[in-house]
Amino acid sequence: MRALSDQKDNILDWIILFFAGLGAGALNALAGGGSFVIFPALMLVGVPPVAANATNTFACLPGYASGAIGFYDAIMANRQRLVLYSIIALVAGYLGAEALLLVSDAQFSTIVPWLMLFAVLAFSFGGQLNSYLVSRSSGSKRAARAGAIGTAVLLTAICFYGGFFNAGLGIILLAFLVLAGYKDINGMNGIKLWLSTLVALTAVIRLAIGGSIYWLEGSVALVGATIGGYLAARLSYLIPSIYVRRFVIIYALGLTIYFFWKVYG
Repeated sequence: MRALSDQKDNILDWIILFFAGLGAGALNALAGGGSFVIFPALMLVGVPPVAANATNTFACLPGYASGAIGFYDAIMANRQRLVLYSIIALVAGYLGAEALLLVSDAQFSTIVPWLMLFAVLAFSFGGQLNSYLVSRSSGSKRAARAGAIGTAVLLTAICFYGGFFNAGLGIILLAFLVLAGYKDINGMNGIKLWLSTLVALTAVIRLAIGGSIYWLEGSVALVGATIGGYLAARLSYLIPSIYVRRFVIIYALGLTIYFFWKVYG
């Protein structure tokens, strides 16, 4: 009887994770913010906080990679400093994952609300920040004058964050690329996805070695995300992305408040 109950619980968990992935894939295709769905869903089905974060990174990896492949021509047309940025992404992503493995579930649980808040703010105001940086850098060599070292340090910090906590990485990378002097939006999106792929890849490798990834749960969410992303891309003309972004912001903000209440309430 107990075995039957466990089997039913497993099936319910897989259903939850599949539909969470389905929704996350659709959100990522329409506006971004899929991690706000998969990460809490993993915790809901009983995956410990650190492992849920690690598994979320694994579930997001194929979407980054397929997107980068789609932007291959744009990436090649804007490949200045790409080798340096790629090395930074690999190293810093690995170090971020290494730092995650040094944190206990209890410690990470207290950090999660603040990471969520940062990710929500980045997602909510990333567009305004990008526009501001474009207006400030237009027609100037601000990034060049700031120096390659400062730019590399900033990217290192961003990719370290991505290896530690994946949510919001894309919009932060977009803001960085504007600051670094990139102008072509397709090239920026492509490089963003390429760097996100490298950060997630090296983080997944380190987290897998550390035994922190729940492969079955992550794979179920991954399949859902792949299907959801494809369907949303096909139907994207039916739903204005601005409404999807507003939904993600409201949902993520409510989730952040919940995490603050759970930890500090």
